Amino acid sequence: MGSQVKLKADRRQDTGKGVARKLRAAGKLPAVVYGAGEEALSLVLDAHDATILFNSISVENTIVNLQVEGESVPVPTLVREVQTHPYRPDILHVDFLRVQTGVEVELEVPLHLEGTPTGVKDQQGVLEQGIHELPIRCIPSAIPTELLVDVSGLSIGDSLSVGDIAVPEGVTILRDLDLTVCSVQAPSALASQDEDEDEDAEEPEVIGEAADEGEDTEEA
Repeated sequence: MGSQVKLKADRRQDTGKGVARKLRAAGKLPAVVYGAGEEALSLVLDAHDATILFNSISVENTIVNLQVEGESVPVPTLVREVQTHPYRPDILHVDFLRVQTGVEVELEVPLHLEGTPTGVKDQQGVLEQGIHELPIRCIPSAIPTELLVDVSGLSIGDSLSVGDIAVPEGVTILRDLDLTVCSVQAPSALASQDEDEDEDAEEPEVIGEAADEGEDTEEA
């Protein structure tokens, strides 16, 4: 089962951009919780506490039990969206999704590679990882903290796909099973690939004919 944390929240009656700005200026963070067939509830969080919490957890797959003012029982949720300032690390707004016992949800889970491949340890190869998280579907009690992939048996030229990942019972991966997760490549192959990319970058762009064709098309 995935991690669970607690977070205090107060009810918020007023909404709108002006209200949100005043809240943030006072060290508060506007939020909303919705889903499970219930009415959306506007909330306000302590910005400092929320920021520390979100920086310490895997946000996508951690159950956040909201201790809402006036509620005797915590509200189990998943974070659905964290809106941040365009050029500052400030959090502006948080969306929470209510989760229900026994009802499946869809979420992202980190993918972690375990071990050192034989192709890296004994053959001087390089391990490349193309996928770092995967979308899954499962009930809240079955949410994994992460998906583990043992790469210790990989030699140069070997690869693992999504279909090779062992998942806990009740968990369904929502990606093409043929997608490559990781591979071990020979250093010479990587060097050749880098050279090809450099050559492509150095090729001059021919824009004269394309521009003329574009002008003719627009006039037509």
